[in-house]
Amino acid sequence: MAKTIGDLAVLVRSKNAGPFWLTFDVMFNDEAVYRRVRDSQVINAKDVARTFHRNAEEVIVVNHDAALAVKVSFPRPQSSGSKLDNDVYGGQQYAPLLNLVVPD
Repeated sequence: MAKTIGDLAVLVRSKNAGPFWLTFDVMFNDEAVYRRVRDSQVINAKDVARTFHRNAEEVIVVNHDAALAVKVSFPRPQSSGSKLDNDVYGGQQYAPLLNLVVPD
């Protein structure tokens, strides 16, 4: 049965990386699981961009093998604290990553 990032990761979070960028951390506590996710490339710039309505050229995805983590960053749709902002700290933006299906 296929698993999702929400099933496999020990922690998925989002936060501001300054007032103009969001960053997401997807962390694992098992090297084999991390490598499965990393090697499947289920977390990639194109799909993240589609999920969050961004341009793929704006999305940065970095695999951190030593930390068993994947980091994703991209510009915020509006700056933190602007009148159009609905999440000043960026802490509620990670949820769509939880449903990404990781192939067996």
